[in-house]
Amino acid sequence: MNATIDAQTLFNQLHERLALRWLAGQQGSQRTLEAVETLARRPSLAGYLNIIYPNKVQILGTEELNWLDSLDSRLRWETIERVMQYGPLALVISKDQPCPEDLREAAEESRTPLWSSPNRGHELLNLLQYHLARVLAPRITLHGVFMEVYSIGVLITGESGSGKSELALELVTRGHRLVADDAPEFTQIAPDVLDGTCPELLQDLLELRGLGVLNIREMFGDTAVKRNKYLRLIIHLSRPNAEMPADGDGMIRLTGDLGVRRVLDLDVPLITLPVMPGRNLAVLAEAAARTHILRAKGLDPAVAFLARHSQFLEQGLP
Repeated sequence: MNATIDAQTLFNQLHERLALRWLAGQQGSQRTLEAVETLARRPSLAGYLNIIYPNKVQILGTEELNWLDSLDSRLRWETIERVMQYGPLALVISKDQPCPEDLREAAEESRTPLWSSPNRGHELLNLLQYHLARVLAPRITLHGVFMEVYSIGVLITGESGSGKSELALELVTRGHRLVADDAPEFTQIAPDVLDGTCPELLQDLLELRGLGVLNIREMFGDTAVKRNKYLRLIIHLSRPNAEMPADGDGMIRLTGDLGVRRVLDLDVPLITLPVMPGRNLAVLAEAAARTHILRAKGLDPAVAFLARHSQFLEQGLP
């Protein structure tokens, strides 16, 4: 489903930060803005008053109000009526400027939310654009445990019963932090950034078979949990089966079982770890995170070994 936000919710979220006041059109508080593909083009989510490509939130600064004052009475009323007909989510007057009475009346009649703020126009524009873009950004819920391991966001996935939660608990005891268990939500807040968060219902909780639901914050303290983290790596726990590569496959032995997983519009690096008796998955997960960090810096041990091996062969050394 597409993300949505209504005028009342937007006002509630920003009224303290922007000191918003509701001037007129409160009956339009349920007017809704939906995240659809066309929002990535014109019109923009927020911008200065524009009657050619009207923005979803129209900001009226000093220049816009002066421009309205420069119109004759008939053209002024036609312009205001046209603005209201476009159905913006809200109109915002900057710097607490006096609201023209005809604008207030038009907003009241058309049930268009009309707000005022002491902030300057560019401040309103920057914050509204950022806030709306984040709220309406593409999002997805994935099954797994989302952790912060060595400062990077790591999603642990696998079949039910593969040991995801047990691994997460072991990582927490080793000083790493839990973001979300079972159903982390990921939002694409930038072309190359996926921000992972925890649903409010599951905040601080980790469920383990045999123990039930654990409150990680109460058990290990505030430093054991984190509110959000950017997704950088996926570790998939897999039970060995006949279809898996044999243990002697040289390339996988050297490079690891690497791949990618498509999440929204991004390819996220994926490492598959076989789950077998006697393996310390917490140590392996830490090593996977450290190796990913090295690869991000351009240091790949497998590539370096293969280059060294080729050099030895060229020199005729054993």
